[in-house]
Amino acid sequence: MSKFVIEGGRTLHGEITPQGAKNEALEVISAVLLTAEPVTICNVPDILDVNNLIALLEGMGVKVSRGKKGEFTFCASDIDVSYIESEEFVKRCAALRGSVMIVGPLLARFGRAYFPKPGGDKIGRRRVDTHIDGFIRLGASCEYDHSRRAYLLTAPSDGLKGCHMLLDEASVTGTANIVMAATLASGVTTIYNAACEPYVQQLCRLLVAMGARIDGISSNLLTVTGLGGSANAAGSTLHGATHRVLPDMIEVGSFIGLAAITRSELTIKDVSWANLGIIPDSFRRLGVRLEQRGDDIFVPAQESYEIESFIDGSIMTLADAPWPGLTPDLLSVMLVVATQCKGSVLIHQKMFESRLFFVDKLIDMGAQIILCDPHRAVVIGHDHRVTLRAGRMTSPDIRAGIAMLLAAMSAKGVSEIDDIEQIDRGYEDIEGRLNAIGASIRREA
Repeated sequence: MSKFVIEGGRTLHGEITPQGAKNEALEVISAVLLTAEPVTICNVPDILDVNNLIALLEGMGVKVSRGKKGEFTFCASDIDVSYIESEEFVKRCAALRGSVMIVGPLLARFGRAYFPKPGGDKIGRRRVDTHIDGFIRLGASCEYDHSRRAYLLTAPSDGLKGCHMLLDEASVTGTANIVMAATLASGVTTIYNAACEPYVQQLCRLLVAMGARIDGISSNLLTVTGLGGSANAAGSTLHGATHRVLPDMIEVGSFIGLAAITRSELTIKDVSWANLGIIPDSFRRLGVRLEQRGDDIFVPAQESYEIESFIDGSIMTLADAPWPGLTPDLLSVMLVVATQCKGSVLIHQKMFESRLFFVDKLIDMGAQIILCDPHRAVVIGHDHRVTLRAGRMTSPDIRAGIAMLLAAMSAKGVSEIDDIEQIDRGYEDIEGRLNAIGASIRREA
């Protein structure tokens, strides 16, 4: 396993551009399985999770052509149906979190799909009930295959059927999976309590460009008029299209946090401001000044960042919530930033039960944090009067990993972060891009 060696305490300066959005890329790349025609996707991030999904598709028989940086053309005209039902394929899917997104397209187009328990981050239990319940409502049968340790979903012989469903939670991946399956179903599917994150909106726009009929995009009520059934039934099919992935809002937030904790002046380019939602205002609540300049964000250098209080004087609380609430993927970054702000804040991670356990390492570095329970932590900011101490840590997941990297860049001295493959899963050439604006990060085997 590789590690980062970080010389902290350096001030950064310059411009940095966010990569394409990881979560969107996983969804739209999976959607190419719905058609036999070529689909071109641009601004695809060069990260481990995305590259592993592309390799998985190639193993299934998808033809992948690589153009200029970040541009791929996929053609799923000759899928190896026997392979996608093999034990080897199911094992590969189980090791890759993003593989859950291919279940809906495979079920809709080919009538059968295995759904193994997904891999990915060590951030607690991730339910798949929403996905499976949605497929069952569309008419699929579900049985557990003990030999493969996976659920086998099977569509009726005449294809999936549209219906009305109320999701038990506004699951992003669940919504995306069900929408993709519904595009090839017969009849109308209405999905209430649908996730409406920008990345789900982007998936829907790609599907519409491919010939799907979807109403309610950007709302929590989606209406999908299906094209008439799977490939083994009568009906229309989707066609090819071209799509560009949004910039990654999690990277944008990470770079805002990086500028704040290192007291640096930084311009973040081409952020797609309209799709950032509450993220800028959430950092403002920590006292971080930032300006919108066209589609860029300018973060000026500040000596001090004062955390706001609520109007009644009570301690500020930052909590995650489904869109348009604050994404849970940025709470780790905001927690680290708060350690060097002036004041106190309660970080409430509602959606995952194990994402705050990395704070033990921050406490070892000198941060003042009270871990109340697996979901809540109170941060008492040092206001840079006491800097974090350099240390050695291990990245438990993508987002905690980048938060630890920010802490190490703020700390005086040399820090080491092990298991950086977790960071590589979500951040493209992060050390190269940060070194270009003044950081000192070295990758070692």
